[in-house]
Amino acid sequence: MEQTVVGIDVGSSKVCTLVGEIREDVGLRIIGVGIAPSRGMRKGAVVNLAEATAAIAASVQEAERTSGYRIERAYVSISGPHIASQNSRGVVAISRREEGITGEDVSRALDSAGAISVPYNRELLHVVPRHYIVDGQEGVRDPVGMHGFRLEVEAHVVTGSSTVIQNLVKCVNGAGVEVDEVVLGLLAAGDAVLTENEREVGVVLVDIGGGTTDIAIFIDGTVWHTASLGIGGEYITNDIAIGLRLPPAVAEEVKIRYGHARPAQVGPEERFPAEPFGETSPQMLPRRKLAEIVEARVAEILEMVQTDVKRSGYDGLLPAGVVLCGGVAQLPGIGELAREVLGLPVRVGRPQRLVGLVDRISGPAFAVAAGLMTWGLITEVHRPVFREGPSLGKRLREWLRALLPG
Repeated sequence: MEQTVVGIDVGSSKVCTLVGEIREDVGLRIIGVGIAPSRGMRKGAVVNLAEATAAIAASVQEAERTSGYRIERAYVSISGPHIASQNSRGVVAISRREEGITGEDVSRALDSAGAISVPYNRELLHVVPRHYIVDGQEGVRDPVGMHGFRLEVEAHVVTGSSTVIQNLVKCVNGAGVEVDEVVLGLLAAGDAVLTENEREVGVVLVDIGGGTTDIAIFIDGTVWHTASLGIGGEYITNDIAIGLRLPPAVAEEVKIRYGHARPAQVGPEERFPAEPFGETSPQMLPRRKLAEIVEARVAEILEMVQTDVKRSGYDGLLPAGVVLCGGVAQLPGIGELAREVLGLPVRVGRPQRLVGLVDRISGPAFAVAAGLMTWGLITEVHRPVFREGPSLGKRLREWLRALLPG
């Protein structure tokens, strides 16, 4: 039996389970896909254990049917406003100076950086190295093998609510699956949709999902800032429901099928069928009015993103601009609107370097799910390399680019 990797992206609008088979010829081939409507989730957190568990189980069962594998373990994504991050520094003395810096020294430095004061109701999720300092020499990417007396690391530390994390794990366990690791969705998405050049020169990744908008800034090949806003596609749907007097389920379908972020690109004569409250048959509604509602809410979300980026202090270090992903990134015209609001280059990010059953997961809504596969592949196949220190990111992504097509 080939070794497999499983990722479960539990979002506010959908649950996506992917099964990948690790193969020597192509690296990772997607052999199973399970997509189910999300229930019992709000803004990245479980609000109904039974409903969330059932939604996860439905997604897992579909992935099992398409792959032919029994899913027992998985990497699971997490997001939401409960996520917090800060930059931290760790310092250690080199243990065996005659041998140079070892992976063990790097691990101790990262442990030191992660030894921050965490409240009892929060858990440490990730300690991501930004760069190392060896005896005062800054900007070191990979210190392993170098000689020195003192090793420092600048790291990005991510924490989350213990309640949210444990409830999510409980739901996945309730669906019959053990959790290999809880992974911040933004970090996974970055591996799926960003290029190495974008990560090096400076880029903002914006994942606009159903319940949240998550932001990550990558500079010098690694993450420098993360944040989550409690607003997403559900707010657009709510405005459509109010503005056009539609039931929420109808408003969501209308947004997906007929939504547009640029009213000027919609003809004044264009109409679409929908059944408003109080009507017994579908009515033909103006698509431009729908686009005006969508544009106003999307612009508001983008303005909140701009505020957070400016607050981070890195707004002047982003020549690669913005990469959009998430379900809302599928709206026609959103790239043009984002360029206008943010004043930066913008592109819509789609999963790269995937082979196998990829037709259903090729859009920006599946960036996190696809990224979980990359995360799992790196962890499963190159776990020792992970321990050897930071260029974890760069060396392993170079290995993946050489291995995977595209």
